[in-house]
Amino acid sequence: MILMGLLLPMLMQMACRGDKKEKDRVGDTATQGTIRISVDESFKPVIDSQIKVYEASYPRTRIIAEYKSEAECLKDLESDSTRMVIVTRGLTPIEKEAFTRKLGYAPMWGVLAFDAVAVITNKESKDSLFHLEDIKMMLDGTSSRKYKVVMDGTTATSTVRFAIDSLLRGKSLGQNVVAAKNSLGVIDYVATDPNAIGMMGVSWIGNQDDDQQLSFLSKIRVASLACERCDSLAYVKPYQANIALGRYPMLRSLNFILKENYDGLGKGFVNFLIYERGQLVFKRAYLLPGRMQFEVRKMQVKE
Repeated sequence: MILMGLLLPMLMQMACRGDKKEKDRVGDTATQGTIRISVDESFKPVIDSQIKVYEASYPRTRIIAEYKSEAECLKDLESDSTRMVIVTRGLTPIEKEAFTRKLGYAPMWGVLAFDAVAVITNKESKDSLFHLEDIKMMLDGTSSRKYKVVMDGTTATSTVRFAIDSLLRGKSLGQNVVAAKNSLGVIDYVATDPNAIGMMGVSWIGNQDDDQQLSFLSKIRVASLACERCDSLAYVKPYQANIALGRYPMLRSLNFILKENYDGLGKGFVNFLIYERGQLVFKRAYLLPGRMQFEVRKMQVKE
């Protein structure tokens, strides 16, 4: 009887928690409800488009996206209020294990699309063709080209992580690397300084069918990088076909990480992103869809 007296309040408390979880889930399905997500700021244009299409298709849904650095997005994943992040990497085995212990289940994650880190220059700059080694030397401050390299921050952003991890292999950034507040800040900085080059996600400047991005392109020039996989020397821009064929040397993936073990709005949005309609939005934004088969046709491009 004493044991039953002790267990009864515990069972009632667990039942209340279960009821609360069910109540929290009421109205949260793939077609209705509200969810907060954190998104790498490099991908704001394309994710804004994805949300616009999804909410238009399901008017009873609301996806509140907060755009910030990659490190801040991953930090948000620790919060109960953020169920999903969109960043340029997945979970490490250690992170997956830690979340599994905390949540009682393993978060889902996977590739959505592929994009490129673009290099931009001032309109008056004499240089618009670079080798990858040129970029590395400018980043670590050993280049004879005395450019300031402008990035969307000097720590915590996915572009900075790409530069340090993938290009410099852990070496420190040079003193000539300066920080803008965000991707728009990179464009504005380079547009007004002939001695600066910028590095940023191609999502901001790759869609020449977008009026806003055309206005950005009128301020700066997109540089071409030497193709390391081509039979002869060729310089290529971060166009969709060059991403698909691996001709452009600075590529990265766009990934989702989702904390949701039931069929809620998070899973609904992920399913939209990984299947045909969402993949077509990535394609029209001139990223390379990561799930949908992509046909490459030979054609002449006049740059």
